[in-house]
Amino acid sequence: MESSKSTFTIDIRRLRVLRELRQRGTIGATAKALHLTPSAISQQIAALSREIGVPLLTPQGRGVRLTQQAELLLEHATAIDVELERARADLAAFEEGSVGRVVLGSFATAITGLVAPALERLRRERPRVRLAIREIGAECFTLLDRGELDVVITVDHRGGPTRGDHRYARWDLLDDHLLVAVPHGHPLAAKRSIDLLALADEPWIVGGTGGPCQESGLAACAAAGFTPDVVHGVDDWSALLRLVAAGCGVGLVPELAVGSAPPAGVVIRPPSGLQRPCRHLYAAVRAGAERSPCIAPVVAALLATAQEHSGTPAQAAPRVARLKAR
Repeated sequence: MESSKSTFTIDIRRLRVLRELRQRGTIGATAKALHLTPSAISQQIAALSREIGVPLLTPQGRGVRLTQQAELLLEHATAIDVELERARADLAAFEEGSVGRVVLGSFATAITGLVAPALERLRRERPRVRLAIREIGAECFTLLDRGELDVVITVDHRGGPTRGDHRYARWDLLDDHLLVAVPHGHPLAAKRSIDLLALADEPWIVGGTGGPCQESGLAACAAAGFTPDVVHGVDDWSALLRLVAAGCGVGLVPELAVGSAPPAGVVIRPPSGLQRPCRHLYAAVRAGAERSPCIAPVVAALLATAQEHSGTPAQAAPRVARLKAR
């Protein structure tokens, strides 16, 4: 059967609005995420619907849901985005040694323990690549999708992209193990490792409030057989360690946040048991962008630095596109 429209033109930006709507669920939330008005979002979707000649939204209660045609279109949109990123990388590869700016988003402890030494390595090996660092949180993939970030470093967590998500290229970096922090003079401070269950009756301090690392810490306590009595919650890991030093409670802290030495008054020990709790760090870029002559060396520097930190073999670094001008 021949389509009612033999050809049509799609505005890629409108496809991205539709994809954001699927992710956010409502026009209001989509408008907030994209810094637009709800009416502007509705206009963009309506214009896209006219462009391709099929309905994209259908009423559902007080809101809307995507039609089957919209879901099918978004499957193709992912492939379109990948090809556009590859085209951008291939064009950049025409000029060997090109100067480029890469924006990397990461959470604070990874910036301190991983990104900073990787940046030092990159400046030595690829001085013409300029790396700009942005501290970000759960919104990292939204910013990556918009093109406001080129590389993100994040951790596996509920609600994050799965390993098989074709929108992104991903590289495992390292497992950041969670360590037990107790005050100096605590009865268990002299032990080489600490059984979490032995801390079940202690007041607890949790860090990374509401984030993936808090998820990991609470899951570790649950696996040990108890629910911690959370008295204090902080976002900053140094604040958690200071509260531990002050005798306000005990906590779990990522190895990257401890650094070479904890503050005075704090004793750091690994949890006992074979399965040490950790958060898994990885780097991601938009699929296709890994071929870029500027992005590829950034990922390579991160992989090399992560290998030095963990002592385990790193994944293969991405290969830069190599094209010859004709």
